[in-house]
Amino acid sequence: MRVTTENIFSRLQEKGYKSRIVSVRHLGDLKEGIERPHKKGLLDIELFEDYLSGFDFSPPETLKEAISLLVVAIPEPQFQINFAWNEKVFPLMVPPVYLHGRKIIKSLKNRLEEILSRAGYRVVGAKLPVKFLAVRSGLAHYGRNNITYVQGMGSFHRLAAFFSDFPCDEDSWQEVQMLAACEDCSSCRLICPTDAITSERFLLHAERCITYFNEKPGDHPFPDWVDPSWHDCLVGCLRCQRVCPENKKLSQWIEKGPAFIHEETVSFLQKTPMDQLPSATVQKIEQFDLINFLDIFPRNLGVFLNEGKNSK
Repeated sequence: MRVTTENIFSRLQEKGYKSRIVSVRHLGDLKEGIERPHKKGLLDIELFEDYLSGFDFSPPETLKEAISLLVVAIPEPQFQINFAWNEKVFPLMVPPVYLHGRKIIKSLKNRLEEILSRAGYRVVGAKLPVKFLAVRSGLAHYGRNNITYVQGMGSFHRLAAFFSDFPCDEDSWQEVQMLAACEDCSSCRLICPTDAITSERFLLHAERCITYFNEKPGDHPFPDWVDPSWHDCLVGCLRCQRVCPENKKLSQWIEKGPAFIHEETVSFLQKTPMDQLPSATVQKIEQFDLINFLDIFPRNLGVFLNEGKNSK
Protein backbone atom coordinates (compact mmCIF):
# COMPACT_ATOMS: atom_id res chain seq x y z
CA MET A 1 0.00 0.00 0.00
CA ARG A 2 1.45 3.36 -1.05
CA VAL A 3 1.45 6.18 1.46
CA THR A 4 2.13 9.78 0.44
CA THR A 5 2.94 12.86 2.48
CA GLU A 6 -0.50 14.19 1.57
CA ASN A 7 -2.08 10.99 2.93
CA ILE A 8 -0.32 11.48 6.26
CA PHE A 9 -1.29 15.14 6.55
CA SER A 10 -4.93 14.54 5.62
CA ARG A 11 -5.31 11.59 8.02
CA LEU A 12 -3.94 13.71 10.85
CA GLN A 13 -6.14 16.62 9.80
CA GLU A 14 -9.17 14.37 10.36
CA LYS A 15 -8.31 14.63 14.08
CA GLY A 16 -7.76 18.37 13.88
CA TYR A 17 -3.98 18.01 13.84
CA LYS A 18 -1.57 19.87 11.54
CA SER A 19 1.80 18.51 10.48
CA ARG A 20 4.97 18.98 8.45
CA ILE A 21 7.84 16.76 7.39
CA VAL A 22 11.53 17.57 7.03
CA SER A 23 14.68 15.60 6.35
CA VAL A 24 16.93 14.32 9.15
CA ARG A 25 19.69 16.19 7.30
CA HIS A 26 18.56 19.20 9.31
CA LEU A 27 19.37 17.71 12.71
CA GLY A 28 22.67 19.59 12.71
CA ASP A 29 20.86 22.83 11.89
CA LEU A 30 18.49 22.22 14.79
CA LYS A 31 21.35 21.65 17.20
CA GLU A 32 23.27 24.69 15.99
CA GLY A 33 20.17 26.88 16.19
CA ILE A 34 19.50 25.88 19.79
CA GLU A 35 23.12 26.28 20.91
CA ARG A 36 23.86 29.56 19.09
CA PRO A 37 22.14 31.90 21.61
CA HIS A 38 23.89 30.11 24.47
CA LYS A 39 27.29 30.47 22.78
CA LYS A 40 26.61 34.17 22.25
CA GLY A 41 25.83 34.63 25.94
CA LEU A 42 22.18 35.41 25.31
CA LEU A 43 20.88 32.58 27.50
CA ASP A 44 21.24 32.12 31.23
CA ILE A 45 23.57 29.16 31.88
CA GLU A 46 21.27 27.56 34.47
CA LEU A 47 18.28 27.91 32.15
CA PHE A 48 20.20 26.33 29.29
CA GLU A 49 21.10 23.36 31.46
CA ASP A 50 17.53 23.03 32.74
CA TYR A 51 15.75 23.19 29.40
CA LEU A 52 18.05 22.89 26.41
CA SER A 53 20.82 20.46 27.24
CA GLY A 54 18.77 17.26 27.26
CA PHE A 55 17.96 16.93 23.55
CA ASP A 56 19.22 14.07 21.39
CA PHE A 57 20.06 15.14 17.85
CA SER A 58 20.75 11.64 16.52
CA PRO A 59 18.33 8.99 15.19
CA PRO A 60 17.47 6.49 17.94
CA GLU A 61 19.07 3.08 18.17
CA THR A 62 15.69 1.52 17.38
CA LEU A 63 15.43 3.42 14.08
CA LYS A 64 18.94 4.29 12.90
CA GLU A 65 17.69 4.24 9.31
CA ALA A 66 15.41 7.23 9.98
CA ILE A 67 15.40 9.68 7.08
CA SER A 68 12.62 12.08 8.06
CA LEU A 69 11.20 14.07 10.96
CA LEU A 70 7.47 14.49 11.44
CA VAL A 71 6.33 17.40 13.57
CA VAL A 72 2.67 17.64 14.60
CA ALA A 73 0.55 20.32 16.27
CA ILE A 74 -2.39 19.20 18.42
CA PRO A 75 -4.96 21.79 19.57
CA GLU A 76 -5.26 22.02 23.36
CA PRO A 77 -7.35 24.08 25.81
CA GLN A 78 -6.61 25.64 29.16
CA PHE A 79 -7.77 23.71 32.23
CA GLN A 80 -9.29 25.03 35.43
CA ILE A 81 -8.56 23.19 38.68
CA ASN A 82 -10.50 24.11 41.81
CA PHE A 83 -8.96 23.93 45.28
CA ALA A 84 -11.15 24.35 48.36
CA TRP A 85 -9.37 26.04 51.26
CA ASN A 86 -10.92 27.36 54.46
CA GLU A 87 -14.45 27.59 53.03
CA LYS A 88 -13.22 29.33 49.90
CA VAL A 89 -12.63 27.91 46.43
CA PHE A 90 -9.58 28.92 44.44
CA PRO A 91 -10.06 28.32 40.69
CA LEU A 92 -6.55 28.05 39.24
CA MET A 93 -5.67 27.83 35.58
CA VAL A 94 -3.26 25.47 33.85
CA PRO A 95 -2.14 26.48 30.32
CA PRO A 96 -2.17 24.08 27.36
CA VAL A 97 0.47 21.28 27.21
CA TYR A 98 0.69 20.57 30.96
CA LEU A 99 -2.03 17.93 31.32
CA HIS A 100 -2.65 14.57 29.63
CA GLY A 101 0.70 14.71 27.83
CA ARG A 102 1.49 11.00 27.85
CA LYS A 103 -2.03 10.05 26.78
CA ILE A 104 -2.10 12.56 23.91
CA ILE A 105 1.35 11.67 22.56
CA LYS A 106 0.59 7.95 22.81
CA SER A 107 -2.66 8.42 20.88
CA LEU A 108 -0.86 10.45 18.22
CA LYS A 109 1.91 7.84 17.88
CA ASN A 110 -0.69 5.08 17.52
CA ARG A 111 -2.38 7.02 14.72
CA LEU A 112 0.91 7.58 12.91
CA GLU A 113 1.75 3.89 13.24
CA GLU A 114 -1.68 2.99 11.87
CA ILE A 115 -1.09 5.24 8.83
CA LEU A 116 2.51 4.23 8.11
CA SER A 117 2.81 0.60 9.20
CA ARG A 118 0.59 -0.68 6.38
CA ALA A 119 3.21 0.57 3.95
CA GLY A 120 6.06 -0.84 6.01
CA TYR A 121 7.23 2.41 7.65
CA ARG A 122 7.91 3.10 11.32
CA VAL A 123 7.91 6.05 13.73
CA VAL A 124 9.80 6.60 16.98
CA GLY A 125 9.38 9.52 19.35
CA ALA A 126 12.05 12.23 19.05
CA LYS A 127 13.58 14.18 21.94
CA LEU A 128 14.11 17.38 19.98
CA PRO A 129 13.41 21.12 20.45
CA VAL A 130 9.92 20.88 19.00
CA LYS A 131 9.20 24.63 19.03
CA PHE A 132 12.27 25.38 16.95
CA LEU A 133 11.59 22.38 14.70
CA ALA A 134 7.97 23.47 14.17
CA VAL A 135 9.07 26.97 13.14
CA ARG A 136 11.85 25.74 10.84
CA SER A 137 9.41 23.30 9.22
CA GLY A 138 6.89 26.06 8.50
CA LEU A 139 4.27 24.52 10.76
CA ALA A 140 4.47 27.40 13.25
CA HIS A 141 5.73 30.95 13.69
CA TYR A 142 7.32 32.49 16.75
CA GLY A 143 5.38 35.18 18.57
CA ARG A 144 7.15 38.07 20.29
CA ASN A 145 6.68 36.10 23.51
CA ASN A 146 8.73 33.25 21.93
CA ILE A 147 5.70 30.97 22.08
CA THR A 148 4.79 29.18 18.85
CA TYR A 149 1.65 30.02 16.91
CA VAL A 150 -0.04 27.63 14.48
CA GLN A 151 -2.67 28.85 12.04
CA GLY A 152 -6.15 28.14 13.41
CA MET A 153 -4.74 27.10 16.82
CA GLY A 154 -3.02 30.26 17.97
CA SER A 155 -0.70 29.32 20.83
CA PHE A 156 -3.21 26.79 22.21
CA HIS A 157 -1.51 23.65 20.97
CA ARG A 158 0.92 20.89 21.85
CA LEU A 159 3.84 20.01 19.56
CA ALA A 160 5.29 16.54 19.09
CA ALA A 161 8.10 15.19 16.91
CA PHE A 162 8.90 11.73 15.55
CA PHE A 163 11.69 10.07 13.62
CA SER A 164 10.56 7.96 10.68
CA ASP A 165 11.96 5.93 7.80
CA PHE A 166 9.25 7.40 5.59
CA PRO A 167 10.79 9.13 2.52
CA CYS A 168 11.00 12.91 2.78
CA ASP A 169 10.02 13.97 -0.74
CA GLU A 170 8.52 17.32 0.34
CA ASP A 171 11.04 18.82 2.75
CA SER A 172 9.44 22.03 4.10
CA TRP A 173 12.55 23.36 5.87
CA GLN A 174 12.71 27.17 5.95
CA GLU A 175 14.16 30.13 7.81
CA VAL A 176 12.73 31.14 11.18
CA GLN A 177 9.76 33.44 10.76
CA MET A 178 8.12 35.76 13.26
CA LEU A 179 4.37 36.09 13.35
CA ALA A 180 3.56 39.03 11.06
CA ALA A 181 1.01 40.36 13.55
CA CYS A 182 3.79 40.89 16.11
CA GLU A 183 5.55 43.58 14.10
CA ASP A 184 3.23 46.38 15.26
CA CYS A 185 1.96 44.81 18.48
CA SER A 186 3.31 45.12 22.02
CA SER A 187 0.44 43.56 23.99
CA CYS A 188 2.50 40.71 25.42
CA ARG A 189 5.47 42.95 26.24
CA LEU A 190 3.31 45.43 28.11
CA ILE A 191 1.45 42.79 30.13
CA CYS A 192 4.53 40.83 31.24
CA PRO A 193 5.17 41.74 34.91
CA THR A 194 8.80 40.53 34.95
CA ASP A 195 10.02 42.30 31.77
CA ALA A 196 10.89 38.95 30.26
CA ILE A 197 9.61 40.27 26.91
CA THR A 198 11.55 43.35 25.83
CA SER A 199 11.82 45.59 22.79
CA GLU A 200 15.61 45.45 22.41
CA ARG A 201 15.63 41.83 21.26
CA PHE A 202 13.21 39.25 19.94
CA LEU A 203 14.61 36.43 22.09
CA LEU A 204 12.73 36.07 25.37
CA HIS A 205 14.62 36.71 28.62
CA ALA A 206 13.44 33.29 29.72
CA GLU A 207 15.44 33.47 32.95
CA ARG A 208 12.96 36.16 34.09
CA CYS A 209 9.81 34.34 32.99
CA ILE A 210 7.39 33.28 35.75
CA THR A 211 7.05 29.93 33.99
CA TYR A 212 10.75 29.21 34.45
CA PHE A 213 10.45 29.58 38.21
CA ASN A 214 7.19 27.75 38.82
CA GLU A 215 8.30 24.74 36.76
CA LYS A 216 11.38 24.21 38.91
CA PRO A 217 11.38 21.40 41.52
CA GLY A 218 9.34 22.19 44.58
CA ASP A 219 12.36 22.74 46.84
CA HIS A 220 13.37 25.83 44.81
CA PRO A 221 11.75 28.92 46.37
CA PHE A 222 10.62 31.81 44.21
CA PRO A 223 13.17 34.65 44.00
CA ASP A 224 12.55 37.52 46.42
CA TRP A 225 12.02 39.95 43.54
CA VAL A 226 9.02 37.98 42.21
CA ASP A 227 5.85 39.61 43.54
CA PRO A 228 3.25 36.95 44.52
CA SER A 229 0.56 38.91 42.66
CA TRP A 230 2.36 38.27 39.37
CA HIS A 231 1.39 34.59 39.40
CA ASP A 232 -1.75 33.81 37.41
CA CYS A 233 -1.57 30.02 36.92
CA LEU A 234 -0.95 26.96 39.04
CA VAL A 235 2.01 26.28 36.75
CA GLY A 236 3.19 28.20 33.71
CA CYS A 237 1.69 31.59 32.86
CA LEU A 238 -1.10 32.80 30.59
CA ARG A 239 -0.74 36.57 30.78
CA CYS A 240 0.89 37.04 27.38
CA GLN A 241 -1.33 34.45 25.70
CA ARG A 242 -4.59 35.90 27.05
CA VAL A 243 -3.94 39.40 25.66
CA CYS A 244 -2.54 38.19 22.32
CA PRO A 245 -4.86 39.21 19.43
CA GLU A 246 -3.98 35.94 17.68
CA ASN A 247 -5.68 34.06 20.53
CA LYS A 248 -8.83 36.19 20.58
CA LYS A 249 -11.07 33.32 19.48
CA LEU A 250 -9.36 30.82 21.77
CA SER A 251 -8.72 32.66 25.03
CA GLN A 252 -12.01 31.41 26.53
CA TRP A 253 -11.38 27.78 25.55
CA ILE A 254 -11.30 26.36 29.06
CA GLU A 255 -11.98 22.78 30.09
CA LYS A 256 -12.89 21.73 33.60
CA GLY A 257 -10.24 19.90 35.57
CA PRO A 258 -10.63 18.22 38.95
CA ALA A 259 -12.06 19.86 42.07
CA PHE A 260 -10.22 19.17 45.32
CA ILE A 261 -11.89 19.51 48.71
CA HIS A 262 -10.24 21.26 51.67
CA GLU A 263 -8.77 18.05 53.10
CA GLU A 264 -7.15 17.21 49.78
CA THR A 265 -5.67 20.69 49.51
CA VAL A 266 -4.20 20.28 53.00
CA SER A 267 -2.65 16.96 51.94
CA PHE A 268 -0.95 18.63 48.97
CA LEU A 269 0.43 21.43 51.13
CA GLN A 270 1.74 18.89 53.63
CA LYS A 271 3.50 16.96 50.81
CA THR A 272 1.59 13.77 51.59
CA PRO A 273 3.08 10.90 49.50
CA MET A 274 0.94 9.50 46.71
CA ASP A 275 0.62 6.10 48.39
CA GLN A 276 -0.84 7.75 51.50
CA LEU A 277 -3.53 9.75 49.71
CA PRO A 278 -7.17 8.58 49.67
CA SER A 279 -8.10 6.51 46.65
CA ALA A 280 -10.55 9.18 45.43
CA THR A 281 -7.72 11.75 45.40
CA VAL A 282 -5.37 9.37 43.60
CA GLN A 283 -8.06 8.75 40.99
CA LYS A 284 -8.34 12.48 40.24
CA ILE A 285 -4.56 12.84 40.03
CA GLU A 286 -4.24 9.93 37.62
CA GLN A 287 -7.28 10.93 35.54
CA PHE A 288 -5.84 14.39 34.87
CA ASP A 289 -2.17 13.38 34.72
CA LEU A 290 -1.22 15.52 37.72
CA ILE A 291 1.32 13.22 39.31
CA ASN A 292 4.25 15.41 38.22
CA PHE A 293 2.57 18.39 39.89
CA LEU A 294 2.67 16.95 43.41
CA ASP A 295 6.22 18.12 43.99
CA ILE A 296 5.44 21.75 43.09
CA PHE A 297 1.95 21.95 44.61
CA PRO A 298 3.10 23.16 48.07
CA ARG A 299 5.10 26.07 46.66
CA ASN A 300 2.90 27.12 43.72
CA LEU A 301 -0.45 26.53 45.39
CA GLY A 302 0.78 28.21 48.56
CA VAL A 303 1.25 31.50 46.70
CA PHE A 304 -2.47 31.75 45.88
CA LEU A 305 -3.68 30.54 49.25
CA ASN A 306 -1.49 33.06 51.08
CA GLU A 307 -2.61 35.84 48.76
CA GLY A 308 -6.23 34.86 49.39
CA LYS A 309 -5.65 34.95 53.14
CA ASN A 310 -3.94 38.35 52.92
CA SER A 311 -6.76 39.81 50.85
CA LYS A 312 -9.43 39.12 53.47
